[in-house]
Amino acid sequence: MTSTPDLVIRGGTIADGKGGELFEADVAISGGRITEVGKVAAKGKEEIDAKGKLVAPGFVDVHTHYDGQVTWSQDITPSSQNGVTTAIMGNCGVGFAPCRPADHVRLIQLMEGVEDIPEPVLSAGIPWAWESFPDYMEWLSKRNFDMDIGAQLPHAALRVYVMGERGARRDPATPEDNKAMAALAGDAVRSGALGFSTSRTLNHRTSTGDYTPTLKAGEDELTAIASAMHGVGRSVLQFVLDQSTVDEDLPMMLRVAENTKCPISFSVAQADKAPRRWRQTMDTINEAAARGLSITTQIAARPVGLLLGLELSRNPFQTHPSYRAIAKLPLAERLTHLRRPEVRAAILSETATATDDPLFFRPNYDKMYQLGNPPDYEQPPENALGPQARRQGRQPEELAYDAMLTDEGRGMLYVPFLNYADGNLDAVYEMLREPSAVPGLSDGGAHCGIICDASFPTYLLTHWTRDRSRGEKLSIPFVVAAQSRKTALSVGLYDRGVIAPGFKGDVNVIDYDRLHLHPPKVHYDLPVGGRRLMQQVDGYEATIVSGLVTQRSGKATGARPGKLVRGAQGSKPQFDAAAS
Repeated sequence: MTSTPDLVIRGGTIADGKGGELFEADVAISGGRITEVGKVAAKGKEEIDAKGKLVAPGFVDVHTHYDGQVTWSQDITPSSQNGVTTAIMGNCGVGFAPCRPADHVRLIQLMEGVEDIPEPVLSAGIPWAWESFPDYMEWLSKRNFDMDIGAQLPHAALRVYVMGERGARRDPATPEDNKAMAALAGDAVRSGALGFSTSRTLNHRTSTGDYTPTLKAGEDELTAIASAMHGVGRSVLQFVLDQSTVDEDLPMMLRVAENTKCPISFSVAQADKAPRRWRQTMDTINEAAARGLSITTQIAARPVGLLLGLELSRNPFQTHPSYRAIAKLPLAERLTHLRRPEVRAAILSETATATDDPLFFRPNYDKMYQLGNPPDYEQPPENALGPQARRQGRQPEELAYDAMLTDEGRGMLYVPFLNYADGNLDAVYEMLREPSAVPGLSDGGAHCGIICDASFPTYLLTHWTRDRSRGEKLSIPFVVAAQSRKTALSVGLYDRGVIAPGFKGDVNVIDYDRLHLHPPKVHYDLPVGGRRLMQQVDGYEATIVSGLVTQRSGKATGARPGKLVRGAQGSKPQFDAAAS
């Protein structure tokens, strides 16, 4: 007698995560695992009619910052609204464990500065029911979520925990420091850490302006930590570098990987000042991979771009004296002032001044756009405010001012500062097709008031397989494999990212023709009414985690089968088409 499946998805068009051709089939799930793909005879306890719909594995997002949110919320939004069924947090060297009580404020200030998560939100939301990293993992393991979460050990937290003030001010680690950090790193892997993350970028600073504690950590320090972790179990070393120091830092990271046999994963993007340097970096990576190193490059699905506006963290006039005089007023009161001709004239007569804010760029109106509805992240250069103003015989500042006043002061401007040096996404197209590349850098949970990129997985499908008009597209099987199986393999989660018997029952049922991203909007739903940018998305008919429907037609069902993932899962395949 055939057993009754828990769930059967009927007649969908399957992109199975392996990168092969689409095919039509049923999918049966029981006990949280896929049990059958093909013609399923048995009727399920629950059934989903997927005829004419795209059925894909749940997406695995390897670059998020939900370290705080997972402690106060069971819903890992907005990623869970974008088809993500596993999110990896603890990237860029920032997080909240290990941490002594005396350093709570220090780590909050670092997360606020690096990832634009407001201090009041973190202070009110984080319960600090742990000190060590294993304690943090044990505490999280008792919570349920609307997706699975995996954690990495953050270097800044580890360094400050071991070295105290010396670590925070970036002093070189002593052999004793390295030994202590290595021991704790090994403990982190034993408790389930999927990796270790660090940052070497000048853009990563605390909210008080100090550089991240990991900025110039020595090769001996990184080698000791990576060696200890990978000696205990599979562990990925994730890092972020500056373009200006990549020629120095990348060879060092490759030596660490070679000497410790630890897989590495880092971000590659196109910079305006050196628009082809990413190609040189990729060539170096490919040469290292040919020597046997395990390397993943994380590629943003679109420009890394700032959103500017009166309701957001930054805007083009924030350093103008006349704007600063009203900057702290509630939005409605500011609008009253900004609509006055004399205030407008004063602000527009002033110029932006220098600031040490790494995410405030002196306005370049030739690279500033109105995002539009639907949001357009690949606009031609002539759409920028500078060219528009020249055509109209006006100043671009006037256009920016007026644009932000629209929608009752909620109008947004878009400034792509990475991956858009050519005024198009051709470089991203090339990067995504690299053998080492996986989609990354969504930063889900972070940059609450300036960046809204947790929708990357959806954008990969809408823009790259369907809507792109200014260059070549990618196939649905390619994109699905990249965002599900390839990402899962990169962090040692061998049990998911494929629609095939035996794999985890994480699945998306997508109305592909209706899949659509709305413009970002500000929501005040974080602890103490904290602000964050969110993007509504249409088209996810169902998102399924471990066989349970967690999202249905864009609405949360309340099911929370997601758990903390402890360590590598499943057996490493001898060969996987998605990874080749």
